[in-house]
Amino acid sequence: MTSIYAGRVVWLPTYGYNPTTMKKTTVIIALLLAVLPDLCTAQVRIDLGKNSPMRKLQIAEMAISNLYVDSVDEQKLVEDGIRGMLEKLDPHSSYTTAKETKAMNEPLQGSFEGIGVQFNMDRDTLLVIQPVTGGPSEKVGILAGDRIVSVDDTTIAGVKMSREEIMRRLRGKKGTKVNLSIVRRGIKDRLSFTVTRDKIPVTTIDASYMIRPSIGYIRIGSFGATTYDEFMAGVDSLKRHGMKDLILDLQDNGGGYLQAAVQIANEFLHKNDLIVYTEGRMARRQEYRAQGNGRLIDGRVIVLVNEYSASAAEIVTGAIQDQDRGQIVGRRTFGKGLVQRPIEFDDGSMMRLTVAHYYTPAGRCIQKPYHKGDIEDYAQDIEKRFKHGELYSADSIHFADSLKCYTLRRHRVVYGGGGIMPDFFVPLDTTQYTAFHRQLAAKGLIINASLKYVDEHRNELKRRYTSFDQFCRDFTVPKSETDSIIADAARQKVKPRDDKELQQTLPMLRTQLKALVARDIWDMSEYFQIVNETNHIVRKGVQLLTGK
Repeated sequence: MTSIYAGRVVWLPTYGYNPTTMKKTTVIIALLLAVLPDLCTAQVRIDLGKNSPMRKLQIAEMAISNLYVDSVDEQKLVEDGIRGMLEKLDPHSSYTTAKETKAMNEPLQGSFEGIGVQFNMDRDTLLVIQPVTGGPSEKVGILAGDRIVSVDDTTIAGVKMSREEIMRRLRGKKGTKVNLSIVRRGIKDRLSFTVTRDKIPVTTIDASYMIRPSIGYIRIGSFGATTYDEFMAGVDSLKRHGMKDLILDLQDNGGGYLQAAVQIANEFLHKNDLIVYTEGRMARRQEYRAQGNGRLIDGRVIVLVNEYSASAAEIVTGAIQDQDRGQIVGRRTFGKGLVQRPIEFDDGSMMRLTVAHYYTPAGRCIQKPYHKGDIEDYAQDIEKRFKHGELYSADSIHFADSLKCYTLRRHRVVYGGGGIMPDFFVPLDTTQYTAFHRQLAAKGLIINASLKYVDEHRNELKRRYTSFDQFCRDFTVPKSETDSIIADAARQKVKPRDDKELQQTLPMLRTQLKALVARDIWDMSEYFQIVNETNHIVRKGVQLLTGK
């Protein structure tokens, strides 16, 4: 969800009193007085006359809360009313409670407060994958492979406690202390640690490395408050290693903050180049242009996208394509081009209301078509692309001539109508990810097997492979591990259709297992260095830059 504007909300109290049925009731009406920051204050007049919709809504809420036969939760009643109104609009206008808002914003804001560990659930036990470098857990001596079994004398292992409940107990305000009881492999007795919670950074760059000599690779997972600084740190590092050209991977990037997308796009474009503009019924056209101070204006650029690249990711992609700055590789993007304005309520809840559309520099509307109120049909769009054949063949994608636009420098034909169509289409390879493989992943069998393997062999792996390069070159997933996964799957009645499907599944299964082991020993960047060598979209990007 894109969050760009801080709206100003004015609360106006009105009063209603019926001596026979109710006490004095205070009704608070939120008026949005500014649609966009630079929009002149819009004087919104509320008609509370006899036949006004606002008065009708007010009377209905008052009647239900005061006269209904059973007691009602007035807070929930109002929240359901807001949701009901928004559901009749577009698919991206939404309401979130204070708790939901906090959880949704944390990944984009760049930090949260907690103990600082990456973890996963190994059956019903919290297994530490890695303590955050320099974080509070690492400082007191918590290690990768440790199992946290209790928090402040409350047992969390073996009790089927939800992941959300465990996270709630581990997180807390900076400066507060939490007592952890830990089981460590090779040590008989439990270990006790007191951890002082602190700010924990949340990174949005998944990987940054030299994918080939002179070619850098950066994968952005989402666009948050710290993305630009992380991105530029990656650029600086890659340039020190000889980067001349860049592959920017936005596959599966669901978007985030508009400003972060504009900052990234700015690095590639010349002064005054249009990056994106927004426009809506009550929001006049607002343009975002490059400042001309970018550090990636020279060198070739390849942007990688797929059907899950959305919103801010599409802004960057559309700008680079329309300005003829680089080539787009992959599959048509998601098509999320609606601008949401956050409207905050006093209790911490938030309404995100669509106020405008995003348009690429060539004038293409990024938003794909939708029917108001039909969220289910909208949610099935990717599945429809799958059934229609669009994910397998560019020939199945047809655009009306009315959607034709032209890039700004080379005047190449591009199309609007929803999402960004790449310059080089890469079909989804179903022989690589078989139905059997998808079932293994869905059941958690692959991730659980990798966690168990690393847990049992962590020290041995670190002794044998002193560097990631050595691991990448020499490590082979033992046959016993893949055999064990297939046996576990059979016990859960998950089996390949035949031996052919099994043989098609094994290469990707081994690659994924190797990458997961690398992730747990090193980090996400090492994970992607392994899986990218089998990713057809990444390989096409490399081919375009290397010619082979």
